[in-house]
Amino acid sequence: MGKTLHSGRIKLPSKPDPKLWVGKAPFGLGKLKPHHIRDTMKVVWDNRDNLPYAYRILTQGVCDGCALGVSGLYDQTLTGPHICTTRLNVLRLNTMPAIKPELLHADIDELRKLDSTALRKLGRLPYPLLRRKNERTFRRITWEEALERIAAKIRGIDPKQLAFYLTARGITNEVYYAAAKAARFIGTNNIDNASRICHSPSKTALKRSVGIGASSCNYKDWIGTDVLVFWGSVAANNQPVSTKYMYAAKRNGTKIIVINPYREPAMEGYWIPSIAESALFGTKLADDFYQVNIGGDIAFMHGVMKHWFEMEEEQPGSAIDHEFVREHVNGFEELRAHVKNQDWALLTKSSGLTKERMREFAVLLAKARSGVFVWSMGLTQHRFGTDNISQVANLALLRGFLGREHCGLMPIRGHSGVQGSGEMGADPFSLPGGEFKGADIPRVEREWGFELPRWQGDIVGVSLENTQLPDDHERKLKVFYTSGGNFLETMPDPEFVRTCLESVDLRVHQDIVLNTSTLVDAQEEVIVLPAMTRYEQPGGGTSTSTERMVYFSPEIAGPRVEEARAEWQIYGELAAKVKQDRPNLAAFDSAAAIRVEIARAAPAYNGIQKLQGKGDVFQSGGAWLCEDGICPTADGKGNLIAIELPELRKPEGNFYATTRRGKQFNSMVYSDTDSFNGADRYDVLMHADDCAALGIAEGSAVVIYNRIGMMHARAKKADIAPGNIELFWPEGNVLFPKGVYEPQAGIPEYNTSVVIEKAETFHALKDTRYVEKRIDELEMDIPT
Repeated sequence: MGKTLHSGRIKLPSKPDPKLWVGKAPFGLGKLKPHHIRDTMKVVWDNRDNLPYAYRILTQGVCDGCALGVSGLYDQTLTGPHICTTRLNVLRLNTMPAIKPELLHADIDELRKLDSTALRKLGRLPYPLLRRKNERTFRRITWEEALERIAAKIRGIDPKQLAFYLTARGITNEVYYAAAKAARFIGTNNIDNASRICHSPSKTALKRSVGIGASSCNYKDWIGTDVLVFWGSVAANNQPVSTKYMYAAKRNGTKIIVINPYREPAMEGYWIPSIAESALFGTKLADDFYQVNIGGDIAFMHGVMKHWFEMEEEQPGSAIDHEFVREHVNGFEELRAHVKNQDWALLTKSSGLTKERMREFAVLLAKARSGVFVWSMGLTQHRFGTDNISQVANLALLRGFLGREHCGLMPIRGHSGVQGSGEMGADPFSLPGGEFKGADIPRVEREWGFELPRWQGDIVGVSLENTQLPDDHERKLKVFYTSGGNFLETMPDPEFVRTCLESVDLRVHQDIVLNTSTLVDAQEEVIVLPAMTRYEQPGGGTSTSTERMVYFSPEIAGPRVEEARAEWQIYGELAAKVKQDRPNLAAFDSAAAIRVEIARAAPAYNGIQKLQGKGDVFQSGGAWLCEDGICPTADGKGNLIAIELPELRKPEGNFYATTRRGKQFNSMVYSDTDSFNGADRYDVLMHADDCAALGIAEGSAVVIYNRIGMMHARAKKADIAPGNIELFWPEGNVLFPKGVYEPQAGIPEYNTSVVIEKAETFHALKDTRYVEKRIDELEMDIPT
């Protein structure tokens, strides 16, 4: 799409800048902060049985942590080595030996006593396993028996009763592509991926607003932009290497703004271990925080635009880039009329911010010549997530922050594998290089050599819910095949999810370790298949970073786990067994052959077929998508969209609740204590005024509840917008409603209205009438 290529790495300044220091105490002594050296030593100790292999993974492989895209120890943004504790924590998954047989084949109830952290530490899955309903242990089976049992069951059901799911666990583009092809060849469109619960609204919104499905810019554009805005994103915690980019940006005069209900300590100041002055004295990152209400972002952005239009009336050209809008944007007059009609009182109530604060941000952006907007799940995990992102796009289009240096829209990815999932077709709405509609269907049919099923596949949440349909329903889910993932710890209403998992006839877990969902019964049987990591896969593999860099990660010499197989190979073998009359149509001989086919099926990935060695990389789409303001839409223009203000219903005395991440990688928790604020996994972050109003002291036991569920927690005072609370994920998932999805992208709702009470008050008054009355107040607050 873009004609300009990425210009390469830049150097950090050599001289320190004391103005950016958090303090003069060396190494942040006396402050609550991560201990990077101590954590690194722990990782070394954990990997002491395989240190040479661990070293080769770090220095030769592409990071299987977040999607910043570090190949070996280097990225495409800054010179010098990069490594973070997230990558180090994930390292043990790749180096640990197989689970000991006496543990693997222990009584199922003994295994169920362990949480996912403890199960993970048992070791790798060594060979295929089978456990029928009510059997007490897993038993070892051959690959032949495992695949034949799965294939036989699939052959006996309607393809609409089969669903595939792929997590982002180090999965490569080759695996996503092979799975997408195998699923469609077998006859089902029910295939989904981890993006469904993180960034699916980003792709949907960007497609309708500017015609793209990925970040329009690079990390390098952070460095020197006038304003870098993090919207519902705590990059310092979730993508730690990004703090180096923030440091470089600050050294170049960039203002960093964070918009989030909680004043995240990780974004306030950070001790960057690979930069000497930052490791010693820390670096101030955020210049300002705008603490919006949970779900109040659309109102806040309406307020910003309303100020812009008022500024334009006073002085034309003072806020809107009229030349960019005139040449590259549709819908300006409609949006202006819509925004001017918004009521200030409603905007301030919904956003939780004053009119004056909204003006401050409006003026800041209006004076900026460039800006990059970065966001994550604070914007996407809402029932109106797509509207949130299109509203961000509205701001960028009005200011012309698109398609040029130091400008852009960036949905920052939390996992190295997930950007490529939909682009490879592992999505019910996508095909390689396009959508599951129109001319893309016959195009892919010509490439694949077979006819695609024409019915619309389901998102993974709906597939799980379909387990509750009558047995004779054509979409009753009977076989659920999941590559990684643990829905007990990622989806709202975990007990309902457990019921769904138990209702499937056959459940297949293709993974590298056990987790709690692997141990749940199925109506007939559970089959476990041992997968290779990305570093073990013959022929290597590729992954796509947030900034669309497609990296090659080579096969790395080292110990192997008994019978683990490459995941792309497993999907091909399964498809051949299901469709025995045409066994070769969805199978591949090598990873290189997959890359050759990807280059044909997904034109934006032309170049992937040339990647074959350590350090090989190319950027899909060039440095900037929508370069020079030209968007890949029907008329080449971006679309301003008049977004309706969502109704946020919260009775007096109730709270908006959302989730946050602590010391964890996705649902994999590495510590019970948050290293940035000292919170326990069952602490609830509350504003001091809210605690005072309820008579709740720091550390007091509280009960948080609504009609969905109940959670025991302890109050922790925090700098969070009043009337809002934050809980750790996935512990807080018991409070979020099942079956509530964003209508356009299908992401589940991870926000809700709750009541908080002292534990002694709740339990003292806990009779039927009291609880029912309190919950009745919530009935209109939670969408169903």
